[in-house]
Amino acid sequence: MHIPTETFERLVGLVAISDRSVRDAQSVTEVFTGDELGRVPVGTADDVVTAVAKARAAQAQWASRPVADRAAVLDRFSTLVLKRADHVMDVLQAETGKARGIAQTEVIDVASNARYYAVQAPKLLAPRGVDPLLPVLTKTVVRYQPKGIVGVIGPWNYPISLTIGDALPALVAGNAVIIKPDSNTPFSVLACAELLFEAGLPRDLLAVVPGPGSVVGSAIVESCDFLMFTGSTATGRHLAEQCGRRLIGFSAELGGKNPMIVTAGANLDRAARVAAHACFDNAGQLCLSIERIYVEESVSSAFLDRFVEQTQAIRVAPDYDFSATMGSLISTQHLETVDAHVADARAKGATVVTGGRARPDLGPSFFEPTILTGVTEEMACFAGETFGPVVSVYPVADVDEAIRRANATEYGLNASVFAGSARAGEDIAARLRAGTVNVDDGYSVAFGSLAAPMGGMGVSGLGRRHGPEGLLKYCESQTVGTAYTEIDSPLGLPADLARHVRTPIIRLLRVLPGR
Repeated sequence: MHIPTETFERLVGLVAISDRSVRDAQSVTEVFTGDELGRVPVGTADDVVTAVAKARAAQAQWASRPVADRAAVLDRFSTLVLKRADHVMDVLQAETGKARGIAQTEVIDVASNARYYAVQAPKLLAPRGVDPLLPVLTKTVVRYQPKGIVGVIGPWNYPISLTIGDALPALVAGNAVIIKPDSNTPFSVLACAELLFEAGLPRDLLAVVPGPGSVVGSAIVESCDFLMFTGSTATGRHLAEQCGRRLIGFSAELGGKNPMIVTAGANLDRAARVAAHACFDNAGQLCLSIERIYVEESVSSAFLDRFVEQTQAIRVAPDYDFSATMGSLISTQHLETVDAHVADARAKGATVVTGGRARPDLGPSFFEPTILTGVTEEMACFAGETFGPVVSVYPVADVDEAIRRANATEYGLNASVFAGSARAGEDIAARLRAGTVNVDDGYSVAFGSLAAPMGGMGVSGLGRRHGPEGLLKYCESQTVGTAYTEIDSPLGLPADLARHVRTPIIRLLRVLPGR
């Protein structure tokens, strides 16, 4: 690892904790080796209260600035992220253990996200006229006001895309943001916070407060005006209850048990290549990862042969260059969870077609990309999210069975379809209960379409990120109606006469062009 120690010491200086001398510090480790990267002070509820007070003062001034000024900060941030990409990727890899290619994708994603909202926010947040009660005689305009303080509780698997990426639209909408980064990955978030400040974001407007969810996370929920969360469904339920008691808005991307369907007419070579990425990118630690593949029986053996070949070609290694295809799991604790799922399946009769082993020779938390067959309902990995490099392949009689089994889950985050044509794939997609569906792709096309909403159905989430919805959820819409005449006496008519002519006037106005 070639990141200077001073880098982490500098980033610690950005933590929004008032008195570090009296705070406990938590060790953050390099995933590839288990060595310490640095120590981050642990925040308290009082730290959140202090950060929120500063943020509220800064937010009022920030919200009064033109949207174009706020958007310019995001635009400069986008440029800085790409300029410092190697530095950000180094920090990302050190904290998450992901392969460099995946780290690069995350850096590009957050830069693109910033650029999208820098361009689109001035248009999306502009006041807009709507059909009024009485054309000509009245006017109705919809305006957007920021919520105030947005809390963001981020995950460890994509700490930039799914933490800073969610803060960006909140900021350009005129809000202040309080972030609780995951305890495994505070430096990745701080590295981007540093670039936001360099881009011109007022320092008090964005606060990063590390610490346990039970303390810092709960304090944020009790102080913010809107909460964005990415993580497990169980934690999402708990946070939704807390937000509900306070009657504040809540958006969440939660778990998934994402299916892929491969029909008899599909290009099997392409399906196998894409499946290897869709299942094993970031070592399967991606909410959108495919964990179930349903293949029509007539081509199931041919697909499986190709899929195994592609999987075995994946190079797993702890490298800070682009030579590795897959990196490490986040921790030894998570390794134990993934290993337990595979061991349970094997003990109950499933076949490990390839992979299935930890790789301590590579590092403390490495696990091979693994394909299972013969998985049945009593196995932990059948319905439960593994969140690791493990996928189960199931032959099915036909497309209808594939769709039925793909939908037989309480989750509904992402799905993938490979069929004989794009049209056939789109027809299948329309029958799937998932927030995003990718035809002839695993997850990238839908997630990377920044103008389109991304989120889950069922227990996979509430609300959406990306697109207009990902910005406007951080706003309160305000309707302003203006009357140019007294509604009860239009055109100054006496009240008795107005009662007789009001209906004909309304009918006339309703048929005017544009109505």
